Amino acid sequence: MSGSERRRELRRRRHRRKQVGKLTVKAGKASPAEKLEIARKLRRLTPGADVLIERLSLVS
Repeated sequence: MSGSERRRELRRRRHRRKQVGKLTVKAGKASPAEKLEIARKLRRLTPGADVLIERLSLVS
């Protein structure tokens, strides 16, 4: 039997947090073209992407 919905939700949340952390580190050293790509990935990854993009100043 598969895990409960809550367990799956937590797994997705942890994975999302890990991915956002990796993209945040990359954004610090990224060129403008790479920043656009990171912003695109963040939008696809999480519903709160607009806040993250603004905080990381990825799109001017």
